[in-house]
Amino acid sequence: MVSRVHERVDAVRSIKREAERFAEAGVDLVQEGRARFADEHTLVLDSGRRIRADSILVCVGGHSRRLPIPGAELATVPEDVLTLAELPRRVVVIGAGNTGAQLVTVFRSFGAEVTLLDVAPRVLMASDASISRVIAESLTEHGVDVRTGIETVERIDRAEDGSLTLAWREDGASRTVDAEVVIMATGWPADVEDLGLENAGVQVERSAIPVDRYFRTIVPHILAVGDANGRDMLVQAAQFEGEAAAENAVLGANRRTPHHLLPAGGFTDPDYAGVGLTEEQARDRDPSCVVATARFADLDRAVIDDRERGFLMLISDRRRELVLGAHAVGENAVEVIQSVTTAMAAGIDVSTLAGVRFAYPTYSAVIGNAARALLHADSPALLE
Repeated sequence: MVSRVHERVDAVRSIKREAERFAEAGVDLVQEGRARFADEHTLVLDSGRRIRADSILVCVGGHSRRLPIPGAELATVPEDVLTLAELPRRVVVIGAGNTGAQLVTVFRSFGAEVTLLDVAPRVLMASDASISRVIAESLTEHGVDVRTGIETVERIDRAEDGSLTLAWREDGASRTVDAEVVIMATGWPADVEDLGLENAGVQVERSAIPVDRYFRTIVPHILAVGDANGRDMLVQAAQFEGEAAAENAVLGANRRTPHHLLPAGGFTDPDYAGVGLTEEQARDRDPSCVVATARFADLDRAVIDDRERGFLMLISDRRRELVLGAHAVGENAVEVIQSVTTAMAAGIDVSTLAGVRFAYPTYSAVIGNAARALLHADSPALLE
């Protein structure tokens, strides 16, 4: 499997044809080591070459973070998982966010004994609480030892036979678990160290570069996007922001990105995804908002595939004109949310969405079911 992953990654990179496309667009691609700011308009490369620019866009990505605990160097970080030569029999994953949940799913599906730890009160804290509940239940049913709300991770020790022991505190007591591999999925700070940002007068806060709504730093002609600004650590966010920031750098500050239309999800079992406001956020803003849910169990396609577990939740304003948020868990949940995102971006109201015809039998038909439930949200029977 690992060999195939590497082969497919190479295939993806080959179709991007980055160097060729840069050349076709008249862009000079310079690959001479790391670039550092000498001043606010000048970059110095490892090769010694100096490049001056009117505007500079920082999009350097991020890296895994290790917890500051004794034995942290013994842990594996997510980007190193594919260097494992053999399948470990016992795995501990620290961090129950998107990355941790997906890694747990992978290792458990191969039969490893898996423990998932997090100080957060629930898994997937960035997702709607309803999604978190389903994913936590599914992980537990699949045999994962899910422990959220722990007090702290204390240390990692290596035994003479090479195995690891992880110690943590939970409910006032110290606990331990033995493992062959401990994975720290505990954060993804921006890769801004050693960029010489101080030479350009650019600030760094909480391991990221603060920017305004046009992606400008405190030095207006220096912009930062993607992981570098710490807003949304997602590939689609970097693409979205990069396009807008590039235009702003050349044409002046006039383009923003509607982050509420940025879908995000994870490929666990089942999948989950969301876009827009969570139910909690929506009710904080508008206590009279309307929430309706459609079950995958009512979809013929889900029954055919034996994948009935899951639902789509839609949230709208009381007038039921626009969708404020959508959250799904179940087979093809990410694709379902993508379709809802398209409707939200187009400004389609709930009535129109409820009247859209979907191909049969498909998972996307759940969108129509949820939209119709929104229109009749005063009827409890439709929300069961």
